[in-house]
Amino acid sequence: MEQVSVQDASAPARTAAAGEGISREELALAARNHGLPLEALRYEVTPPGLHYVLVHYDIPAAGPDDWRLAVRGLVRTPLSLDLAALRALPSVTHRVTMECAGNGRALLSPRPVSQPWLTGAVGTADWTGVPLHLVLAEAGVRPEALEAVFTGADHGVERGVEQDYRRSLPVGAAAGEGSGEGSGVLLAHTMNGRPLPPQHGSPLRLVVPGWYGMAHVKWLREITLVDAPFTGFQQSVAYRYRRADEAPDSPGEPVTRIEPRALMAPPGFPDFMSRTRVVHPGPVRLHGRAWSGYGPVVRVEFSGDGGRTWTEAAVEPRGPHPWAWQAWTCVWEAVPGRHTLSVRATDGEGRTQPLEQPWNRGGFGNNLVQRVPVLCC
Repeated sequence: MEQVSVQDASAPARTAAAGEGISREELALAARNHGLPLEALRYEVTPPGLHYVLVHYDIPAAGPDDWRLAVRGLVRTPLSLDLAALRALPSVTHRVTMECAGNGRALLSPRPVSQPWLTGAVGTADWTGVPLHLVLAEAGVRPEALEAVFTGADHGVERGVEQDYRRSLPVGAAAGEGSGEGSGVLLAHTMNGRPLPPQHGSPLRLVVPGWYGMAHVKWLREITLVDAPFTGFQQSVAYRYRRADEAPDSPGEPVTRIEPRALMAPPGFPDFMSRTRVVHPGPVRLHGRAWSGYGPVVRVEFSGDGGRTWTEAAVEPRGPHPWAWQAWTCVWEAVPGRHTLSVRATDGEGRTQPLEQPWNRGGFGNNLVQRVPVLCC
């Protein structure tokens, strides 16, 4: 009898060969995990069915009636909370823009073989739930705790490693200390005023404002406080920046907060197959959204000539939603011919989108400026 193991279920990470097209496996991933249709940038809050979805394994059968959240490890009082107990705690609503860390991966060359995102792996929702720090305070985090590990109900194999989906945050960030990267972390049970849809983590998920989507653990069933850095697959193997000159097994740098990005809602109307946009001559109002996990976007620039020259667009201030994208608008005087429109964002820390994308092995954090081919006739 043939001897097999779980490692035979998946292939190692690789990049596509020159000229290699999207594989059947990548196409299957793309069919399961959909992006935001960019015309939906018109909505300040993304309807749940248009919000991007990435499911690593299967959508688990996690019903609200028999679901419980365990809080254990280095706590004074271990907890086991059902959904009713969580809903009885004080809740808040945060409008949060969430983006997949692999957004734009399929535009890299060579292409890291994985979920083949173009630019639509993003969405903004009103997430309602219990601030994580309230639950941790009820459990009583012991002083030696260093990190909080979050375990989802989704289970699978990735690069030969069988696993539940797990990620961690530093205790200070998880507990909401200060006003930095972890403040606003939610145990969310509601999306846009309704119970979470199954694909978005029903009945409970983590929401970590400002961080890429891998940190927002879905179908959350356990929080474990530990006294050492968590070294699970999704923390120490996946979701690391590894440059081309680094060995594939190098530790790299962790993927954390969202790099600045601006996207344009497609102008005019499209060709069915190529998606090339068609506009008529004259003034064309352009609009879209911009965001950054490092702070407010302070400038959006537009180019109508493929990035050779740039003009500033009008950017709305963040207003009452510090973790949500910002609207931008400008007017382009279209003349007959072929054009490439581009936009780029700069945040308050001076981070801006590159015109040429630095490459990394996982295809993470690719915030190359958007380029939109347009035919004016």
